[in-house]
Amino acid sequence: MTCFICKGNLEQSTTTYMTDYNGCYIIIKNVPCTKCTQCGEEYLNGVTLEKIEKILGKFKSILTEIAIVDFDKAA
Repeated sequence: MTCFICKGNLEQSTTTYMTDYNGCYIIIKNVPCTKCTQCGEEYLNGVTLEKIEKILGKFKSILTEIAIVDFDKAA
């Protein structure tokens, strides 16, 4: 598979996913992704995105201002 941006090679890697919800920042680290070795563009697959949604659902009710979650431990 090649990168949609630069046509470089893709390899398995991890990334940090960040979003905000009602003024609270949620950071999920060690998220599995496919990353371009040339330009660094990152791609998340559908299964990973579904797991991220479940993680976010768990934490939305207990958030204050910032939450940092390890994907491997929360998924």
